Amino acid sequence: MPGPADAHPTDPVTVREATPDDVPAVSAVQAAVGRTSSAAAAHALREAVLDPDRLGVVALAGGDVVGWAKTHHYPDADGPAPAGHYLGGIAVAPDVRGLGAGTLLTQARLDWIRARSDTALYFANARNAASLALHARWGFVEVARGAAFRGVSFDGGTGILLSARLG
Repeated sequence: MPGPADAHPTDPVTVREATPDDVPAVSAVQAAVGRTSSAAAAHALREAVLDPDRLGVVALAGGDVVGWAKTHHYPDADGPAPAGHYLGGIAVAPDVRGLGAGTLLTQARLDWIRARSDTALYFANARNAASLALHARWGFVEVARGAAFRGVSFDGGTGILLSARLG
């Protein structure tokens, strides 16, 4: 099966909704960025794709999956983290970074959330400057800092919860 490394870096990047058939390619992207690509992670990705309250999207270059992202919906507050639609994990294969995949994946998820809510939320490690800079383009502002949000703890100990108005 072709993988992210097979995509030509000059191919235009497109985004579409993920399907269960994309899970193996998404797992390959996970491995390429040094994240878990276990059977449990693949199952979690499949569940996200099949959940009508969530969105999974993939980025394609040269017909190959080179990135992916998802949303989460939490109906109840959890400490400082309010109920709502959250941007979840995002990963782009290293060999195609800088071609706009992260921007397209984020915009697709925000468009989907906008149809359901006037607010989008997300959290990230305080040391993840790339993620914080990416999301600042859409007006995300800090809501809280903490050691964990929604059961996710952060390497280095500090996470940032952010919110953006989509109105």
